[in-house]
Amino acid sequence: MDIIRTEVPPRNGRPQFWQLARRCCQLAASVDVGLFFLFHILGSPVLAWINVVSVPLYLFAYHLLSTRRGRPAIVIIWFEVIIHAFLGTLLIGWDSGFHYFLLMFIPALFAGMRGRNAWIAAIILWSFYVGLYALMWFVEPLQPISSGALLGVFLFNVTVVFFMFSYLSLFYVATVSRSQRALRRLATTDVLTGLFNRGHMSDLAENEIARLARSGEQLSFLLLDIDHFKQFNDRYGHDTGDRILERLSTVLAQTLREQDFIGRWGGEEFLVVLTDTGNEQALLTAERIRCTAETHSWVFGELELSVTVSVGVTQYCVGEDLSAVVARADTALYEAKRLGRNRVEVDPLVAH
Repeated sequence: MDIIRTEVPPRNGRPQFWQLARRCCQLAASVDVGLFFLFHILGSPVLAWINVVSVPLYLFAYHLLSTRRGRPAIVIIWFEVIIHAFLGTLLIGWDSGFHYFLLMFIPALFAGMRGRNAWIAAIILWSFYVGLYALMWFVEPLQPISSGALLGVFLFNVTVVFFMFSYLSLFYVATVSRSQRALRRLATTDVLTGLFNRGHMSDLAENEIARLARSGEQLSFLLLDIDHFKQFNDRYGHDTGDRILERLSTVLAQTLREQDFIGRWGGEEFLVVLTDTGNEQALLTAERIRCTAETHSWVFGELELSVTVSVGVTQYCVGEDLSAVVARADTALYEAKRLGRNRVEVDPLVAH
């Protein structure tokens, strides 16, 4: 039985966005190198050297992003793209397609800025875009190129924008998917142990109870508790207590079957749901868990401890709810504690 370790989202802002911005710097610098050679071939040295200037700007922005100076990097990227789009359009015309690069800012605005600021920036970008379009109605291209060359530039720019939009879409979808998986894990697992949390264990147990009503299979429950856990915390600190909980969760997961469910029920208590398992087999499983915990090497650096568990065993009875069966397992666990700990006790109702 595997443990799902929960990944806590990083706290340093929006790391996925800054990672995307770095990759875009790399792609944009590569595109500018391509445009440099393209405009040299087309005989437009002014535009060719504009792209030469753009490359170090993107490299500098990449350096700033790598050193966590995101805001000045974004300002440089904005400046480069807007000026580049403006000069490209002004020099060879609207049909060159340089204005399409401005549209790539739209998803980045809402990914990298807060709601109101993103909308303000989007309106400014829209105004610039419309203004540039209106300007080209009254201004002829300052450095026109042949219609064939203009078509080549247009196809190059559209292709680059198409693939960059595709890359951005793929990146955003992957980011959303990762976030959804992380949220599901946070909602269903215990952060410390990586086991299911109490809420999700309740859901799983309820589902098994409903399935049992249809299939007629047996269902057993184990409620186990670390003996003298408070003493470990008081004597060695809560960090040691956490490490014991983590280690025990691994031991339990390795001891149980794939089809069994285990979760942290609260504090140092763990609930185990044994599917298709009768009382006798449940008792054997509980004893195996107890022996494994007792013989395990509880060594943490220079600290060596003796850790044992007590286990209460019960079997589900048709017609009762989850709280009732867990209460009976808790009664058996209490009896194991009363009789000296490090032992397994069966719920009297099931035993007889």
